[in-house]
Amino acid sequence: MREVWALILAMLFLMAPVSAADYAGSDACKTCHKDIWEDFIKTGHPYKLRPVDEARQGNEEYGIRKVTELPEGVSWDDVTYVIGGVWWKTRFVNKTGYIITGDAVQYNLETGEWVPYHSGEVKPYDCGKCHTTGYSEEGHQDGLPGIVGTWAFPGIECEECHGPAAEHVSNPTEVKPKVDTSSELCGKCHIRGSADMIPASNGFIKHHEQYNELMASPHKDLSCITCHDPHKSVKNPMVEDAIKMECKQCHSDVAKEFEESAMAKAGIACIDCHMPFATKSAVKRAEFKGDIRTHLFAINTDPNAPMFTEDGKYTAGGYVTLDFACLYCHTDKDKEWAAKYAAKAHKFEEEKPATPTPTPTPVKTETPTPTPTPTPTPKPKTPGFETVFAITGILAALYVLRRFRY
Repeated sequence: MREVWALILAMLFLMAPVSAADYAGSDACKTCHKDIWEDFIKTGHPYKLRPVDEARQGNEEYGIRKVTELPEGVSWDDVTYVIGGVWWKTRFVNKTGYIITGDAVQYNLETGEWVPYHSGEVKPYDCGKCHTTGYSEEGHQDGLPGIVGTWAFPGIECEECHGPAAEHVSNPTEVKPKVDTSSELCGKCHIRGSADMIPASNGFIKHHEQYNELMASPHKDLSCITCHDPHKSVKNPMVEDAIKMECKQCHSDVAKEFEESAMAKAGIACIDCHMPFATKSAVKRAEFKGDIRTHLFAINTDPNAPMFTEDGKYTAGGYVTLDFACLYCHTDKDKEWAAKYAAKAHKFEEEKPATPTPTPTPVKTETPTPTPTPTPTPKPKTPGFETVFAITGILAALYVLRRFRY
């Protein structure tokens, strides 16, 4: 009976809501884990949601820009929180906790353009589950009616992945933080809808769907951290080694073959074709180029394969089509052209124009002057029958004349 009560108490403990007091904050982690903290603070995670004053201050020491832009007609006094504003886009939460909507209220960092965001709609801020640490669906943060839920800290801090750490900070030897290396942990936020579907819109995969993509890809049995260092940013130019495992470390035979290809010599990398920009967060760079690389990896070389379902709401399969893999560079070509080369791309040699068979140059020769054939000197004819006959005839005539005279 004692064991049953112990189990019940344990279950109640696990079900009990975690309070903000259970969280220590990332600055407490810095004391013992300085190197990891300095990597983490350069990522976009802690800046997913920031109080307006922190966003305006930025963190330029670690490559994080100051937010200086504001929608027309909005003052800083109208803003409580800034959403993002680091790598792709900036949105704003107003004084009552609602996201500011309109025709030119989202700022795209890459292009410097103001674009629409749910113009004419009222948008509560309900993104806390993936933009904050220690989120609870209950209540309204700061008493603002437009904010759904509460949190211990805005932004994704260390404890969102490693669990509440106040006890660990107080007793680091006996109480250990959570260490979860599964893709499912990343998939809590890098997902949209059900993991077995990949939502799309306006000709691109929607953003923050890397878990959906990974589960549909040939690499579904790998973990995100097989390739990624989870504490390092692939976007921050101050960070150089965010990728732990490169393609060639597993695909060594293909990589060796590819090194000698015309594609490799032109500077094309594996990710340029197998992880093209088929996903869009803020900017459409070209017809087949968004601003986030996909994690589907496989390329369907059938020129008739569709990238999306007929209604455009989902991807058609766990693959990238030739338009996204090839035509975002080869903009003057079509999928039929790409299909001729895609299957042999790993060892593709650039086609060279056929060398024409040289036309022999006639050798100039001097035409020999023909040697004139000497006219033979006629030889004196030996008197023949005709001569003898003529002489005989003359003699006979003289004999007859002489006979008649006498």
